[in-house]
Amino acid sequence: MTHHLLPGIDREWLLALSNCFLIRDPREVITSYIRKNYEPTALDLGFPQQAEIFEWVRTRSDSVPPVIDARDVLENPRRVLGLLCDALGVEFTEAMLSWPPGPRETDGLWAPYWYAEVLTSTGFQPYRPKTDAVPARLAAVYDECLDGYHRLHSHRLC
Repeated sequence: MTHHLLPGIDREWLLALSNCFLIRDPREVITSYIRKNYEPTALDLGFPQQAEIFEWVRTRSDSVPPVIDARDVLENPRRVLGLLCDALGVEFTEAMLSWPPGPRETDGLWAPYWYAEVLTSTGFQPYRPKTDAVPARLAAVYDECLDGYHRLHSHRLC
């Protein structure tokens, strides 16, 4: 959740981690997000911050951190998670493809507001294309988010 890494927060600690980036089509993010926040900005959605953090990590680690696209994960979870595991040096297991329903300790305070479908899921659902259009009032926000999305999308594992 890149919007929580405010500009004044030191980021050196990120270099001690294995970083990876999950991206999602801004149109799908915006049309979902406006159900909870009618007038989001690009900064609310986190795309500019994510692109900036990606470049920060890439430059300082002298390598390209792995990027996965949510659509790719839903279209072929086994393959994309396998590629991610390979990139991070983690063993892939079939247990990554399913989970018990219900809340988890790691869900955080926002779970009741955002995770209704996740709490009832037991695995990845097939990708279903979204047909909702970005409202005209958010066209500039969409364009700004699209720029950040494309910057990372060109590096995605596929």
